[in-house]
Amino acid sequence: MTPETGVNPHWRRNLYVCLFGSFVNMAGMTILLPFLPNYVRDLGVTDEKAIVFWSAAAFSASFIAAGLVSPIWGWLADLYGRKPMLVRASLGMTIAISAMGMAHDVYQLVALRALAGFLGGYTSGCVILVASQTPKSHSAWALGKLSIGSLSGSLIGPLIGGALPRLVGLRETFLMTGAAIFVAVLLTIFVIREDRNLRPQRKDGRLPALRDVVSDWRPILMMLASASLLLIANMSVEPIITLYVSQVAGPHDDVVLYAGAAMSAAAFAAMLAAPTIGRLADRYGYWRVVGISFALAGLALVPQAFVTAPWQLVGMRFAMGVALAGLMPAITAQIRRSAPDAAIGRILGFSQSAQYFGQIAGPFAGAAVAASFGMRAVFIATALALLAAALANEAVRRRVEDGTPFPLTRFPD
Repeated sequence: MTPETGVNPHWRRNLYVCLFGSFVNMAGMTILLPFLPNYVRDLGVTDEKAIVFWSAAAFSASFIAAGLVSPIWGWLADLYGRKPMLVRASLGMTIAISAMGMAHDVYQLVALRALAGFLGGYTSGCVILVASQTPKSHSAWALGKLSIGSLSGSLIGPLIGGALPRLVGLRETFLMTGAAIFVAVLLTIFVIREDRNLRPQRKDGRLPALRDVVSDWRPILMMLASASLLLIANMSVEPIITLYVSQVAGPHDDVVLYAGAAMSAAAFAAMLAAPTIGRLADRYGYWRVVGISFALAGLALVPQAFVTAPWQLVGMRFAMGVALAGLMPAITAQIRRSAPDAAIGRILGFSQSAQYFGQIAGPFAGAAVAASFGMRAVFIATALALLAAALANEAVRRRVEDGTPFPLTRFPD
């Protein structure tokens, strides 16, 4: 087989450095979850309701900030290169995370969490680098492999955060996390090799306008909507998991243990299955895998509304994770196929913002449905949304492949 043209020969090495960097950066973002309320209390907040409020504000600040600036970093990645953005993101995270350990009050903590979101974005930068410089025939597999880093970081980060402060102290935990992320800085600088020839071509120092290079927005808009819905579906049940487990648990069941297992099962399954399903997407088509995955995930959600024991919920969440495993790699690979090289960083930046929106909106949507219709209704409503997404993806895919006219084929003037 002849090698593909326009491919970075160092793409595999870059992939594994990005995998490690994504792991430590995502672990750094989530490591404070178990001890965040205690740290807020140490910073002088004593009222229990205020502790809950400031803990939520501190945790959400990073994701809100990152969602706002992701398109900007994607544009700068197209303009100046992907590697400089990775160095900037990992160095920014090193400084922000380390500084959190030196915060004097809760306002500084929230500000530093927001700063981490503004300056960070290492994982999204890795997605842009891997998607733009990997052979198209291996795109979904590589992106699935890359997702192991962020998924495992989000799983292991809280575990480390639950154990490390007892050994070294709360503030020292931030400093040690910053040191771990700094290792990713060094690896990014000295090991990653970006092919500058694969950067988008500039004219008079400027990138071409999106309206001039994107001929058909239908696949891209469908993928952006799919990325957002995926995160909404993942996060919609997070606010109710513990309460739902307590409803179906027996008198001797450990509710907290089962709730934690249910929260982690889907991510753990996705981490295991993502590279394999990504390889299938490379072979049979990214868009088809998106539609099939949405349908299977929707079907896997329905039984979760009718479980009678916690272990059943854990099993169903694991099955749903397998169904969802290939979605984000396939979505990103389809964006790469649909978007021209001159716009890939900018459009993937919009994709990251769509994911952050889903991550923030999901818990609110789930809580609203649970408050109005009961907790079991959350699973049914989410299942219906995923099945509708499967139908929408299939309908748009057929129109695009058949050449059927459809609105929004051009960027609006």
